Amino acid sequence: MISIDSYAYSNNLKTVHPAEKSLFAMITMVVCLTSPTVITPLIVLAVMAGGIVCKAGIPARVFVKLMFVPLSFLLISVLTIAFSISTNPSGFWLAQTIHGLTVGIHYPDLITAVHLFLRSIGAVSCLYFLALTTPMTEIITVLNKMKVPVIITELMVLIYRFIFVFMETATTIRRAQLSRSGFISMKSSFRSMSRLFSALLGKVFVKSQELYNAMAARCYTGEIKVLTKKYPINLRNYMIITVFEIPLILLNLQGRG
Repeated sequence: MISIDSYAYSNNLKTVHPAEKSLFAMITMVVCLTSPTVITPLIVLAVMAGGIVCKAGIPARVFVKLMFVPLSFLLISVLTIAFSISTNPSGFWLAQTIHGLTVGIHYPDLITAVHLFLRSIGAVSCLYFLALTTPMTEIITVLNKMKVPVIITELMVLIYRFIFVFMETATTIRRAQLSRSGFISMKSSFRSMSRLFSALLGKVFVKSQELYNAMAARCYTGEIKVLTKKYPINLRNYMIITVFEIPLILLNLQGRG
């Protein structure tokens, strides 16, 4: 079991209704993504970090480590927006000319890049809040109640299951390679990695067939059913969500005005 899944089953918010956590995370993410100012994403990031660390009881190092995962993708995207290349050096806020080409930053592009980065980080923190506090089976139950097509929820369950199969198979192969000095040098590391990927493709295909056979043996009829607990509806949580979201929406409206 990967750490995200283990925390989803053992956090301090596990007794909260999954619909309440999903509603809070999704509304906050939409508000964050539509924010015209940098203040809203910063507030969202702070609240989600506080909810994960303080309320859910998940170690801060786990949250910080997870937040570093999307940073590489976000930084590449932000840099491509912030930096421009042109033969005309005028109009740049910061620039450097090399062999007739000017590489620099336009101030509006920098503001756009910062806004995009903060909105993305805030939205990711919302998804981490939901993933770290709510098991996948309960998320599927919420989606089923929202009348999401069965094919989508089934694909989610199968992909979620294959994350574990994929990681377990890859770890087993890599452990075997390490025991045979497969990563002792740069050359052997590249060779071992290529062999790992090729072996992984075949083994995962076999595992997928075994998984389907196991489902068929248990009377699989084209719909995966999951069992979840029944949680009481807490009106206090809905009040907290309302009190938190309304000021953020008003802040966004004020920023647009």
